[in-house]
Amino acid sequence: MANMTLENIATRLGEIQADIQARGAQMDDKTMTDYETEIAALKEERTKLIAANERRARILDDIAAGAGEPDTSFVPQGNQRRNADDDPFDTIEYRKAFKDYVLRGTPIPGKYTQYRTDAFNTTADASTGAMIPTTVLNQIVEKLESAGQILALVNRTSYKGGLQIPTSSVKPTASWVAERATSDKQAKTVAKSGMISFAYHKLRCAVAVSLEVDTMALSAFEAKVVENITFAMTDAIEKAIVAGSGTGQPKGILTETAPTGQTVECVTPAYQTLIDAEAALPEEYESGAVWLMSKKTFMAFAGMVDSNGQPIARVDHGISSAPERYLLGRQVVTTRHAPSYSATLAAGTIFAAIVNLSDYTLNTNLAMTIRQYEDNDTDDVVRKAVMLVDGKMVDKNSLVLLKKKAGG
Repeated sequence: MANMTLENIATRLGEIQADIQARGAQMDDKTMTDYETEIAALKEERTKLIAANERRARILDDIAAGAGEPDTSFVPQGNQRRNADDDPFDTIEYRKAFKDYVLRGTPIPGKYTQYRTDAFNTTADASTGAMIPTTVLNQIVEKLESAGQILALVNRTSYKGGLQIPTSSVKPTASWVAERATSDKQAKTVAKSGMISFAYHKLRCAVAVSLEVDTMALSAFEAKVVENITFAMTDAIEKAIVAGSGTGQPKGILTETAPTGQTVECVTPAYQTLIDAEAALPEEYESGAVWLMSKKTFMAFAGMVDSNGQPIARVDHGISSAPERYLLGRQVVTTRHAPSYSATLAAGTIFAAIVNLSDYTLNTNLAMTIRQYEDNDTDDVVRKAVMLVDGKMVDKNSLVLLKKKAGG
């Protein structure tokens, strides 16, 4: 049996089976005894090979999980690492259980259900989903923040959905206090207009992890999950930040209502359009504000010049060769999720804005689940990642909108 493989063993067992079926009752007793001995030896060898394969996979998983690192559980407080009691979803045991759930449909052990977030427990699918391990979630969040053009520029919070939160908690402000007077923070009530709340909006995306990778190492599996989720969710979140309706999804910048006098209408993009928009932006909000528009809209301004014949647009190429665009010296952030100006663009459509993106707050619960179910129509196993997200402008004073005027 030396140097046998699982494939060799399966082939030989098939040959024996075929010979027995072909010869039937004509097979003599000695041949049957020889086959019984050989079959037992083949099965024993197969068991050893399977055990060896599983052992190699466990070793790879242990390496990926950092097995063999020095024990730092007794590091003095202040540098102490989080342990399983602090975060049950950050253990190697749970990470392996999560992998088995996604690839094989193996139920998550019941002891982990008590740790699920309240938000997910209130949903109908709480009993059928699996929390994404903290290690994987951290990688997803890190890539979400670096992958998109807009996501890295907005303010991010993790308040519990449904709570009324004073805007000062989201965007800090300072005020002068007269001698012996109380500050706003000491007041027992906060004006309703100074409150903001975030809802529970479910963001879902398909997770394409093939069952063919059933034997992959834990680290490779987790990298695949991160790659799939990051790509889909970055695009969906950025689309909502720019143009979300606010119904079942975050409220987008271009669908917000700007303060009085901060919406500029134009029939066609012109130099004066930019001048009017800059004039509408309050002086105290100029710092940090950028233009937000599609690349096609930017190109409509790119060929224009001022009264001195100087181009009003500029494109710089940095060390990374990523273009940096400017209009009248103000940086332009381009996005394909903003409507592009054209002669056929419907009147009343908001197609660009000046905005300080840090005045937009994206709120998530910093938790994510994966659901697995079978599509009855296709018989395919479907896996979807679910994240709770909301977002809106906390301070609209930095917002100036450009609207298509009738007649263009």
